Amino acid sequence: MNQAKTLGQLKSSGYKHKTIKDELRQNLIDKLRKKENVFEGIWGYEETVIPDLERAILAGHDINLLGLRGQAKTRLARLMVQLLDEYIPVIENSELNDDPLNPISRYGRDKVNELGDQTPVTWLHREDRYTEKLATPDVSIADLIGDVDPIKAASLKLPYSDERVIHFGLIPRSHRCLFVINELPDLQARIQVALFNILQEGDIQIRGFKLRLPLDLQFIFTANPEDYTNRGSIVTPLKDRIDSQIITHYPKTLEIGKKITGQEARINSDQKKAVMFTEIAKDLVEQIAMEARKSEYVDAKSGVSARLTISAYESLVAAAERRTILNDEKTTVVRVTDFVGVVPSITGKVELVYEGEQEGPAIVAQNLVGKAIRTQFLNYFPDPDKFRKQKEKSPYKKITAWFGDGNTIDLLSDMTNLEYEKNLRSVPGLLELINEFQKSQEPQVKLFLMEFALHGLAEYSLISKHFLAKGLQFKDLISGMFSLPKEGDEDLDDDEAFGNRMN
Repeated sequence: MNQAKTLGQLKSSGYKHKTIKDELRQNLIDKLRKKENVFEGIWGYEETVIPDLERAILAGHDINLLGLRGQAKTRLARLMVQLLDEYIPVIENSELNDDPLNPISRYGRDKVNELGDQTPVTWLHREDRYTEKLATPDVSIADLIGDVDPIKAASLKLPYSDERVIHFGLIPRSHRCLFVINELPDLQARIQVALFNILQEGDIQIRGFKLRLPLDLQFIFTANPEDYTNRGSIVTPLKDRIDSQIITHYPKTLEIGKKITGQEARINSDQKKAVMFTEIAKDLVEQIAMEARKSEYVDAKSGVSARLTISAYESLVAAAERRTILNDEKTTVVRVTDFVGVVPSITGKVELVYEGEQEGPAIVAQNLVGKAIRTQFLNYFPDPDKFRKQKEKSPYKKITAWFGDGNTIDLLSDMTNLEYEKNLRSVPGLLELINEFQKSQEPQVKLFLMEFALHGLAEYSLISKHFLAKGLQFKDLISGMFSLPKEGDEDLDDDEAFGNRMN
């Protein structure tokens, strides 16, 4: 690359022309033989999506990544750039990235015919060989393929019949590159038809020109199953011309989800110093997404993006950081009460069905957090339902008895660390419960578990949880149903206030 500046020098170096699919294939083979990770930072696809993708590359196929939103489809496409050669030679000033040994444009051919071995050569880095286009209804043939440019015709004094007046679109300009079309079914049908010849024959059609450009492209499409399978959203002959269709999926385990969230969440150094996370809190964040994906209130066809857990994690850290700032404290541990901060992250990331819209986005979000707590509760404590008929044997009887005597506990969002610990320790039997079932945990984790236990008991209807204006109040279940309005109910109507007490 440092020596070959002309076509003659390039020939002397022993360079041979090869297609982009040959590049991808050969570099993939090299990485597989060296046991290198081809798709760095992609988790959960090691046994499913990535092997399919590698087989498609080895076969030289154009690829469609089919899956719901937030399943790393575009990330996979962008990582394929790493399978390209680091640099390739192109004819200098060629708008179609002409290979000096195999030019396809009129400019490239004329330059080689005119200058021969003195044709100037430049080098294109692999990072510049990636083109991505989001399919929208306003995308035109001119955008993707090209059109006649009257200004070029006038400035060069050429008739419209001369191919040099064509202004090429994104696809021809991506010759020898990866070309990605996101959300393929959103392209208008006539635009989809324009892709037929490119996929099948590698040539393009622009107005009345008899033009044949053997384009060398690696196409990668992404699509949502809901749109891709609906009649009319995708033109069947185009679907037939895409060689490999690879189905993506959401993380199948909490551990994979935590890896993705931890990798993608934007937490700055100040936040890392001020806010400490427990593994239980991380599990709860991932569990919320899992609950959303099977909720009757959430549209399963739309999916629940991995961006939900990433945003929720960031919001949770921000909620804890805000508390440290207000209380002039240096550090704190994430609390269950901080999960009120993830509600905006949930409401903006899920599509609700009709029943969900009737409930309201905020109520659905709170419900998902509650279900996540209920599910995770059984990983740390015995199932409360097993003791419904044997209350004397219940490990929770001391706690529920204390609330049954009319006692309450308030956990406000902005409590200092000392006030928070004092309030939790005031509940008889709560610390004993933690020591009995989670004795080996660190003191900070035990404190989180004490609050977590209260939320879990509320989800299993052993006590009641009441939403205040600035936090939560736990009390006996019966008194919570029939007590007079409390703090936080003053701005609600009677039905909403009663609903709070019922919860």
